[in-house]
Amino acid sequence: MLNSPRLANLAASLLYAAALALIVYAGSRVLVQSTAFSLRTVVIGGELRHVTRGEIVAALQGRVTGTIFTVDLEAVRALFESVPWVRRAEIRRGWPDRLEVRIEEHVALARWGERSGRLVNTHGEPFSGRVEGPLPVFSGPAGSEGDVARRYAAFRELLAPLALEPGQVALNSRFAWQLRLSNGLTVQLGRDSDKDRVEERLAKFVSVYPQTLGNSARRPDYVDLRYPNGFALRAPDAPKSEPEKPMRKRV
Repeated sequence: MLNSPRLANLAASLLYAAALALIVYAGSRVLVQSTAFSLRTVVIGGELRHVTRGEIVAALQGRVTGTIFTVDLEAVRALFESVPWVRRAEIRRGWPDRLEVRIEEHVALARWGERSGRLVNTHGEPFSGRVEGPLPVFSGPAGSEGDVARRYAAFRELLAPLALEPGQVALNSRFAWQLRLSNGLTVQLGRDSDKDRVEERLAKFVSVYPQTLGNSARRPDYVDLRYPNGFALRAPDAPKSEPEKPMRKRV
């Protein structure tokens, strides 16, 4: 029955709950939109060597609006990551009116191409930036930056016993590898095959280098490791038209 005391009490409770919800909603709207919580400060942390204050100000100017409650953190993160040399930005709210940002910069590992103006970081990711001083030079098909960076690390480790560095690492469109070492020697590694990988060929070459090229008075400028039981050499003063002959040194 509509005049039942129990139903009347239930209806009153529902009305009170609805009124309370409206009050809480209205209060929260006022709180969220209050100018007392408008963003006023951006605190930046992280070890910064390349990112400048001017670049950050230019990226954020007039684009970060709202309050600590309404700011779009993903949009702010994207703004920071659009700044040159910023690899990643972590954003969080700081009470009552600030954003706290931690920036991770790219760490340059190599240049991508001789004249492209692009760099590759230590994660094998390409980015735009300028850096002074020598860096290895990588090249390869589009999208191969990560693979070239991983192979560079493997080649560098293999060459360490000879105190040599891979100054250039090139991957061509047929997925064949070529190195230019810090002593000027060009090493043709070829492609991975079912029988062996290019790292295995380089490891064999490194193992015989001290007894062969390391003691040679006539230093070659080119070595081809694509032979199954040896390698071919070319000396700097050898005629270019002269065919390369494999050295039958078993490796």
